[in-house]
Amino acid sequence: MSFSAPSSPSDPRRLRLAIRGAVQGVGFRPFVYRLATELHLAGWVNNSAAGVFVEVEGAAEVLDRFRYRIEAEKPPRSQIRSLEAVWLPIVGYSEFEIKVSESGDRRSKSAVVLPDLATCPDCLRDIFDPQNRRFRYPFTNCTNCGPRYSIIKTLPYDRGNTTMGKFRMCPQCETEYRDPRDRRFHAQPNACPVCGPKLQFWDRRGEILAEGDRAVSAAADALRRGEIVALKGLGGFQLLADARNAAALRQLRIRKHRPDKPFAVMYPSWEQVRRECRLWDTEQELLRSPESPVVLLSRRSGESSILAAEVAPNNPNLGVMLPYTPLHHLLMAELGFPVVATSGNFSNEPICTEEGEALQRLGQIADRFLVHDRPIARPVDDSVVRVIGDRVTVIRRARGYAPLPAVIWQENSHNTLSDFILSQGASDCKLSKILAVGGHLKNTVAVALEGQVFLSQHIGNLENPRAIEAFKEAIESLSKIYDFRPDCIACDAHPDYYSTQFAYQLSADIFYRENREVPVIPVQHHYAHVLSAMAENQLSPPVLGVAWDGTGYGLDGTIWGGEFLLISDTDFERVGHWRTFRLPGGDKAVLEPRRAAVGLLYELWGDELLERGNLKLLKSWRSRDLKLMLQMLGRNINSPQTSSAGRLFDAIAAWVGLGETISFEGQVAMGLEFAIADFETDEFYPVDVIENFDSFILDWKPMVLGIIADLDNQIDAGFISAKFHNSLAEAIVSMAGRFPGIPVALTGGCFQNRYLSERTIARLRSGGVAVYCHSQVPPNDGGLAVGQAMAIARLSKKVLNYRTD
Repeated sequence: MSFSAPSSPSDPRRLRLAIRGAVQGVGFRPFVYRLATELHLAGWVNNSAAGVFVEVEGAAEVLDRFRYRIEAEKPPRSQIRSLEAVWLPIVGYSEFEIKVSESGDRRSKSAVVLPDLATCPDCLRDIFDPQNRRFRYPFTNCTNCGPRYSIIKTLPYDRGNTTMGKFRMCPQCETEYRDPRDRRFHAQPNACPVCGPKLQFWDRRGEILAEGDRAVSAAADALRRGEIVALKGLGGFQLLADARNAAALRQLRIRKHRPDKPFAVMYPSWEQVRRECRLWDTEQELLRSPESPVVLLSRRSGESSILAAEVAPNNPNLGVMLPYTPLHHLLMAELGFPVVATSGNFSNEPICTEEGEALQRLGQIADRFLVHDRPIARPVDDSVVRVIGDRVTVIRRARGYAPLPAVIWQENSHNTLSDFILSQGASDCKLSKILAVGGHLKNTVAVALEGQVFLSQHIGNLENPRAIEAFKEAIESLSKIYDFRPDCIACDAHPDYYSTQFAYQLSADIFYRENREVPVIPVQHHYAHVLSAMAENQLSPPVLGVAWDGTGYGLDGTIWGGEFLLISDTDFERVGHWRTFRLPGGDKAVLEPRRAAVGLLYELWGDELLERGNLKLLKSWRSRDLKLMLQMLGRNINSPQTSSAGRLFDAIAAWVGLGETISFEGQVAMGLEFAIADFETDEFYPVDVIENFDSFILDWKPMVLGIIADLDNQIDAGFISAKFHNSLAEAIVSMAGRFPGIPVALTGGCFQNRYLSERTIARLRSGGVAVYCHSQVPPNDGGLAVGQAMAIARLSKKVLNYRTD
């Protein structure tokens, strides 16, 4: 922000700074203190619910240097979103001090809450130094690392507002906490073996078997014996097992009801990871970063592995992470071998966060429990990322990333998303607080206020009471942190989604309790996908959005999922989609991909399918069952139409023999990508683009016939898969050519597929098309809430009229 400095550089003046962004819990105030005292400036710095505020007095030229150095030398984990400066008359400060945080001010709570950060090198040295008073202490942290989001209750970020408030610091910790020159100054989780959380090792009945450091050794012994250990980590429980022990992993799969889905693996060191996986520089940086996510890596082919096959059956990739808390570092150093580290839950349930709950819910899975008494304010699972092309793509956004703003726009910026938002009247609209409740699968929720969209941690699929409870708790948690009362609620357009029904119920409850209208705005699923990609990349319309996924409620009542949406200043137009086909059995077709394959063939050949479809796939059906399915399709009974690219993947995968049923979402589609392996070809099957009034239909018929011909000729499934993926990329290039000069945004779960994404990006760029994809916002349904919030901003004028009529 520009401002007018005093006329004379040597004049004493007072400078007030309002700094907003990720500036709490990162050592920002001690940094300001040290800088001010170095420059011999007097005044103060403090935290508030809106950010960090500073007042300093001194010569104007020194104050100008002070302001410049704040931005240039800020702490490494901090992010300055805005710095507002005002010159004022002097008041006569005599020294520089760090004032007590303001918790009762009326300013909007919009300060950025930091995510949980992995153990920093300094703290790592502390816990392995026998001379350090925190030697082998599993809850060591400082202002550069440790728990943040998982312990905070409300803003500002002070110890009393966290779950650490129950632990009274000993004199030594208190001294560190009060000393601005110490790296633990105002580190809210600061603790030591004398005054901090304690560790225990339990059996299934909750009886204590060991305490303190002996608990770590006991847990290591249990893992060596092939037992399953439930570990209370940073944001919830994890289930650990020896990744080399096939019997232990088979038992874990049986108990967890997870027959095929890959497990993540925690290695003691990145050197061990390199022996198992191909590791590029970006991936190595991710593994060792403060975010420390699970990174999807390519395994080294043709080399023996110490891992049991049960870690990731039939999967050339591996989800890998390194220890990210002192407890993990201590345990892994003692073990020296990799362990499976998977979420502490049954499949499709939220992770456990409390010891008693874990005994009850995980007692049928875990043999032993490694627990502690530091409360967890909210469940925060491990994040999952993948490097696609030249970008890091977040697949599951949780620990290390949430709840940093997923989108930030500045009112004074130009040629960005903010221009297009503000052009719709958002600057005049009083709807300053938006709640977006996301979708049904991979749910996240978001709150938008003061130019920022805060996206929650991954919640999961809203398919059972525990997941629904976690969904409600996430909304309540964000609302409490930011003192948030929504002016408007955005939801998916699907009327049967729980999140949609919740939005309407919440609106009614607010009206009943507060006599206040809070409108609910349904947002079409794929439109939200495209807007999330536009928001992240700060794109202004027009944009051609390619939104490909498994399912989404379409405006025409069919299931969309292979969409081309042209985004204008005020709306969107469905300018293209894949040719539709029917899904016999509806939702059953999602779990049974061979149903999608039959639906595709029926669209092609109708009742002649049995005579013309000489495919091995059809022989997997009993004749009676196949005839019943054809009758279902012919009479349009429980056979919804879909344009879904995800279901197209399923159908082709079933044809080439990669699976007729699945046990987790995307299983056979992943198999189709894996089948490509080392095949390299530019060949593709033809796809017809047919003009249909004011839109285009991508007809898969010639592609399907080509695949069937290759199957008849016994062409390798990997080569067929490569040609199929290439065909999809060429179809996108063909559509982009019909909208020259318009950038393309790739979004939806299908673009988690690295081969498809990289091929499409390369082909578009080679044709001079500007193409954008996701990075910090997940391309899957985990990013829907961001797009929903953006849709409300675009509708602001209409919403304002609705509220004032």
